[in-house]
Amino acid sequence: MAITAQASNATLTLNISGSFDFKAQQEFRNAYKNVDGEIKSYIVNLSATEYLDSSALGMMLMLREHAGGDSADIEIRGSNDEVGRILKIARFDKMFRIA
Repeated sequence: MAITAQASNATLTLNISGSFDFKAQQEFRNAYKNVDGEIKSYIVNLSATEYLDSSALGMMLMLREHAGGDSADIEIRGSNDEVGRILKIARFDKMFRIA
């Protein structure tokens, strides 16, 4: 599992590869909290994510809260069929933009 963060034009892209689970908690939090500059929107790129569990869903909810709650601008993109199914079951399509 690896998380990389890239900031550009007030958008922070978080690229997550491998399994997104409890072991990623601190690394994920650091990736969005330790950013220089003002971030207005976020992209969570799951195109290289093979698996995510309920703790990953919780981490994305923490990101949403950090980014402004209901007014947060967060897009989740690139999920495979299994990850996309989990996001849909968790009703993340109601809280995040899913591309």
